[in-house]
Amino acid sequence: MTARDLGDRAASRGATARKPTMADVARHAGVSLKTVSRVVNQEPHVRASLQERVQAAISALGYRRNEAAARLARGATMLTLGLVMENISNEFYSRLAAAVESAAARYEALVVFGSYEESADKERMLVESMYARGVDSLIVVPSAADHSWLAEHASLTTVFVDRVPPGLESADVVLLDDVRGGRAATEHLLARGHRRIALVSDDEGISSVHDRATGYRAALRAAGLAADDALTVRGLFDPWRVSHEVSRLLDLPDPPTAFFATNNRAAIGILQALRERPERPAYVSFDDFALADVFNPGVTVVRYDTARLARSAVDLLLNPSPSPRRVKVPVELVARGSGELPPS
Repeated sequence: MTARDLGDRAASRGATARKPTMADVARHAGVSLKTVSRVVNQEPHVRASLQERVQAAISALGYRRNEAAARLARGATMLTLGLVMENISNEFYSRLAAAVESAAARYEALVVFGSYEESADKERMLVESMYARGVDSLIVVPSAADHSWLAEHASLTTVFVDRVPPGLESADVVLLDDVRGGRAATEHLLARGHRRIALVSDDEGISSVHDRATGYRAALRAAGLAADDALTVRGLFDPWRVSHEVSRLLDLPDPPTAFFATNNRAAIGILQALRERPERPAYVSFDDFALADVFNPGVTVVRYDTARLARSAVDLLLNPSPSPRRVKVPVELVARGSGELPPS
């Protein structure tokens, strides 16, 4: 590192670790402040060589544009992001909301929330209501309904999280590695000797649910087993209904010895069912949840970084691109006991 680099870093950080400014970037790049402003705000007719120098200085100093200040300078109001999701009372969505709020704070942006509670009509109403009130950037966890109507709002910047929006295949989307997670959960149960593994899921019209089920079936196929439709339960959103279906499956003449739950609601339904039964089947949940490691045995889960999911969505939203982008967040299997139970 050169003496100039050290000086620039010291100037940009300072004794109180202040954030680097446009002036710091201009000094580092050896250009005018106006040139830095034009590059940062993506104005046309800036020579490529100058753009490269400014971008190199931005990377070296770790400069981030103050989106709120830029917005105010254009005569707009404080930057506000909308988050539309299925149901904030579900632990996944409440964690996602907190993570989005934290990620947006890095851009000095506000976040407003809305839950559509499994109603596609309410989802559309929330999006259009936010748009009408000046929220022009949205993060949406889409329902299984067609979303081609969003094309009517060409100026509305939208990033989708956790699911691919039907009817908008070219959208920016941040996904979990759902196929890998479903496969890892099933392979974990297969490795413990299970051959009758039930799948408990909600609507497979939702891309994430479909992909987790795809991973489940791929693992069975690789083990030389066919997926048994009699051991597959779909379209369940409520843990009480899951509990009822799990009990029904366990009452079959040839019951499953293990379960793969495609989300935390299904896992809670399995726990509710087993509370009243003598059987102790193995089970793995896609989604971690509070107290999962408190039960005896603890619940084996497919886990992921919700903060990373949120940061990726906010970064895509506030750094738009003319080409659609897909970001895939990795998952990991965490063994806590329930997935390690052998067939009875």
